[in-house]
This record gives sequence, structure tokens and C-alpha cells, in this order.
Amino acid sequence: QGAYASLNLARHVADDPQAVTTNRRLLREYLSLPDEPRWLNQVHGCAVRNDDLALSEADACLSRHAGSVCAVLTADCLPVLLCDRAGSVVAAVHAGWRGLVAGIISTTVAQLAVPAHEVLVWLGPAIGPQAFEVGIDVRQQFLARSAEYAQAFTACAEQKWWLDIYAAARIELQQQDVSAVFGGELCTCLLYTSDAAD
Repeated sequence: QGAYASLNLARHVADDPQAVTTNRRLLREYLSLPDEPRWLNQVHGCAVRNDDLALSEADACLSRHAGSVCAVLTADCLPVLLCDRAGSVVAAVHAGWRGLVAGIISTTVAQLAVPAHEVLVWLGPAIGPQAFEVGIDVRQQFLARSAEYAQAFTACAEQKWWLDIYAAARIELQQQDVSAVFGGELCTCLLYTSDAAD
């Protein structure tokens, strides 16, 4: 109802909890899922929930069991889906700038426990490189992690930069020797703005 009339699946917003439960049930039924997706309480951190670890707070989930559904919720943050070429392990990552600085993608790749050349990655819709303005503090945190991240920033005003969150994710993946990376072309901010204009 109201602002949440579009099948909201998130519990961390002001929607009616019972409506969210119903929406999640409807999604599971529509997709004919054998089990409930592994919904996370996302905190912009670096924890990964796996088959053996039922964390209450995490920003990625990973499974080696057929029929297990890994899920993340994003608005402008970057959803990253990973698997190995054999399809024996899958993961879903919620990667905002804080998670990227903390190394959420590297942590997830490590937990896949497969050779880097076997990893496939898809970067989903996120806020684009001409829409995500950040301050010097954010840029400094990335540069403290690696000077390579400088290429993910473009100056846009005094002490302000556009952050290309896709480029930041690709840098982190390259540092893990992961090269099969796809997606990363859709800007959630521009999509929303153009939809509103229509």
C-alpha cells in the first residue's frame, strides 16, 4: 500500500511487516522456490553468510546446495552475483561503497574457494558513474586501500568526486585475478529519473 505498493521485500523500511511476509511468500510461490530465499540483514559490512553460518547480519550469502536461493536487496548499491563455471557454488553480494572499502567482494571470492579463472561475475544495476557524488573522505578511504582506486573517481566539484562503483568493483575483482566480469551498464538513478519523466 502507498509507497510500498510495488511488492516490497525489505523489512528495514517502514512497510507493514505482515505485508513484507506476504510479498516474500508470493515471490517464492511465483518462482516455485523449494525453500525460502536467504534474506539478510544488510549492514554495509564484510560478513558472508554461508551454508554453515547463519549470520543475522551479513552483506553476502553463499551456497553449495542445489535449490538454495541467495538474495540481496539493493536500491543504489551494487548487487554482485558470483558462481563458478561448474555451477557448484553461487553467491550474492550487496556492495555499497562501505562494503567495497571493507572488501566484501574479495571476502566472498575467497569463500567461493575455487580458482579465480573459474569465477564468473555479473554486476547488476546500481547508481551510475555520473550520479554518485561523494566527498573527499570516501575517496581517501578507497585510496588508503589501494592507489588503483583513483581511476574509479572523476572530479566534479571542489572536494567532490563522481564514484564509478562499477569500476571500483572491477578493480577489486582484478586484484583477486577474477577476469570474467559481466554487466555494469545500468544506472538505477538515471533509470528512476527517466521513468519519472515519462
